Amino acid sequence: MFYSGASAYIFASHIRIMKFIVNSTVLLKHLSMIDGVVVSKPIIPILNNFLFDIKDGNLTISSTDLETTMTTSIKVDAKEDVAIAIPSKTTIELLKSLPDQPLAFTINVEKGSLEIKYSTGRFKLTAQNADEFPKNPEVDGDKSFKIQAGVLQKAIAKSVFATSNDDLRLNLTGVFVQLFNKNIVFVATDANRLVRYTRNDVQPGVEESFILPKKALNLLKNALPTNDTEVTINFNKSNAYFSFGDVSLICRLIDEKYPDYKAVIPTDNPNKMTIDKAEFNSSVKRVSITSNKTTHQIRLKIAGSDLAISAEDLDFENESQEKLSCTYVGEDMEIGFNSKYLSEMLSAIDSPNVHLELSMPNRAGVLVPETTDEGEEVLMLVMPMMLNNY
Repeated sequence: MFYSGASAYIFASHIRIMKFIVNSTVLLKHLSMIDGVVVSKPIIPILNNFLFDIKDGNLTISSTDLETTMTTSIKVDAKEDVAIAIPSKTTIELLKSLPDQPLAFTINVEKGSLEIKYSTGRFKLTAQNADEFPKNPEVDGDKSFKIQAGVLQKAIAKSVFATSNDDLRLNLTGVFVQLFNKNIVFVATDANRLVRYTRNDVQPGVEESFILPKKALNLLKNALPTNDTEVTINFNKSNAYFSFGDVSLICRLIDEKYPDYKAVIPTDNPNKMTIDKAEFNSSVKRVSITSNKTTHQIRLKIAGSDLAISAEDLDFENESQEKLSCTYVGEDMEIGFNSKYLSEMLSAIDSPNVHLELSMPNRAGVLVPETTDEGEEVLMLVMPMMLNNY
């Protein structure tokens, strides 16, 4: 069969033809990891492609949108170096449709063509000259530090969801990273909620701060292993460089000033409720079904050891209410929140119980997990909503 053996070879002819064999499942895993970089309507057509670059038996695959560049690599048996850009969407669709098997790639650089043979057929695709593909930015970060992959993945997951989607407030569309000698802080806000995630077990050894874009962080979150694999982060004034295993990601930093987030965190919260997080979150989700579909407003009424959660949609005359038991210290309180924001924040908390700290109905509510992993601190706040009289 065409794929017998695992070697790549070159036909000696006047036309430069490169052949190599790779497992379909392995290739799909690597391409899927970097496919999220590709945008549907790129500035230049070449960005719809993956760059395949074989050097010394190592296949490096790259994708870029000019703001974020991601690469991964696979070992192949090749006798000649070659580089070509191949269509991303078609290649991914083919690989997803195939069972696990060897694939034979034939690259004709002169004709700009790519043929992929598999057990029951073949695909022939138009490829482009690798020289047209944007060059990867050089890793010239003048400062660097290391962090465990699992720690970084968790930090991103706990913060990136709270970033803004408003491009008119570009500084809020990314995660603000503050590096200190003995810890690292991740901050995200969309002006309606805020998350501050601190790791005291990471010691960058430098005092710097920068804003990482949401897209790059989501790509990292999906690609990072959840173990103690070491991630090296280099950065300068323009870019951040992440490398771990056979994967690297380079992203352009958001060149904006981050707001003074500390000013919005209330420090005096005499009213404190402790409640089972899973029960609280489930109740919030259920009650929100009858909330207004635009505001998602729910009402929390805390009195003694009772929490009443209610919502209504006046337009459709829908309403709901649930009561839960809690531990509460403070004055009776009635406050409104956006259920979507509150639920997303509760879902990002791992602790079985959660503290909700309040001062007044017009001040932000602070969510703090009752327990955290060693070395981490989590603080989340959500702005209140003005309540309508029922």
